[in-house]
Amino acid sequence: MNNFSIDLSLPTTPFKHYWEKCVGSCHAATALRSDWQSQLKKCHDELGFEYVRFHGLFNDDMSVLAANNDGQLEYSFYNIDLIYDFLLSIGMKPFVELGFMPTVIASGPQTLFHYKSNVTPPKDYDQWATLVYTFVKHLVDRYGKQEVKSWFFEVWNEPNLEAFWPASQAEYFKLYKYSAEAVKKVDAAIPVGGPATARNAWIPEMIQFCQTNHVALDFISTHQYPTDVCLGLAQDMESQMASAKPGVLTQWVHKAKTEAGNYPLYYTEWNNSPASRDPYHDDPYCAAFCLKTIADNAGLLDIYSFWTFSDIFEEMSLSSVPFHGDFGLLNIHGIPKPVYRAFELLHNCGNERFKVEHENSSTVEVLAAGDNKTLNIIIYNHNVPLAPLQTELVKIQIKGLKHINSSTVERIDDTNANAKSQWTKIGKPVYLG
Repeated sequence: MNNFSIDLSLPTTPFKHYWEKCVGSCHAATALRSDWQSQLKKCHDELGFEYVRFHGLFNDDMSVLAANNDGQLEYSFYNIDLIYDFLLSIGMKPFVELGFMPTVIASGPQTLFHYKSNVTPPKDYDQWATLVYTFVKHLVDRYGKQEVKSWFFEVWNEPNLEAFWPASQAEYFKLYKYSAEAVKKVDAAIPVGGPATARNAWIPEMIQFCQTNHVALDFISTHQYPTDVCLGLAQDMESQMASAKPGVLTQWVHKAKTEAGNYPLYYTEWNNSPASRDPYHDDPYCAAFCLKTIADNAGLLDIYSFWTFSDIFEEMSLSSVPFHGDFGLLNIHGIPKPVYRAFELLHNCGNERFKVEHENSSTVEVLAAGDNKTLNIIIYNHNVPLAPLQTELVKIQIKGLKHINSSTVERIDDTNANAKSQWTKIGKPVYLG
């Protein structure tokens, strides 16, 4: 028996919806799709997301930079304008990731992903700085200073991984310096930060570089997945996930916050794994994992951007299989996964958190939140893959509850709020009618 008690007479603590500040997506070109746009609007309306972050803003498929017949560089932000106009029209904003490298100013041919992002440094850093400056100035001219100052500008993505940045840390810091100076040249109040690393890396080094060289740094950004614990180990993804203890992300958040000091710490990617073909993404496991992680990190962070809102995702090409283990809260057809329903529960749970006492608890935990009219109790049962997890009996005592007008029970499990299980029952068709 798992015994919990909630005393409504005790003081509450603010339950800031920090996980709703931003959500991730694939590369920028997918944001031109009508289905991408309708899915993002659904997530904004039903889950409360405010910003969206994606790769590849300067990729060749966005037609941002090219050389004309005379060899002169020409800029075109038309496609970006279409995306940003849409975001603002639905009440959202971009969390701007500056990258990757337009081929015309790239120092090498190395690319990444199905959509061929060039990940090499610029062959001329002045050309890169001019691109960033021209882009940000265009944004200010189009949307106004006050609007653009409410956005965030992040330099590159995961430069500590060779696949994303086949150069040194020092070379990334050079890229950051040129980028930050270009942004601030437009307006000193526009926020810029980094290093957007994987695995909570380079935080002290980033701060030291910026302070030593008097480079603007408004926030620290990084990424985390529980499989980061298996760095360098040759294991399959399930075994890597099983190697990470429950709550490991929160342990790393505490460490990263200490390293960041007085700088705001923004996580611009997280999920239960960094694999875009992980079946756990489509299962109730991911829902329980996210409920625990978000509850544990409450009060520690201002931005915690889940990766990603949709399976309209092309790093390994776009799969037609409705449930193929991609990152999204929604599948390619816009069908909610169990994790979407978990975010829905959290969005509607209220802004005040009640203290929960417990005894004899195993893998079960309870989050209680609401206001002076509503009490929401979220019970989740989580353990890492391959570890014991069984059906548990839970008893909750609520103290100070004067009366109940109505109550509702919502479930996420193998049969409830589980579209993949229904798809499996009808034979796993690749194309839905």
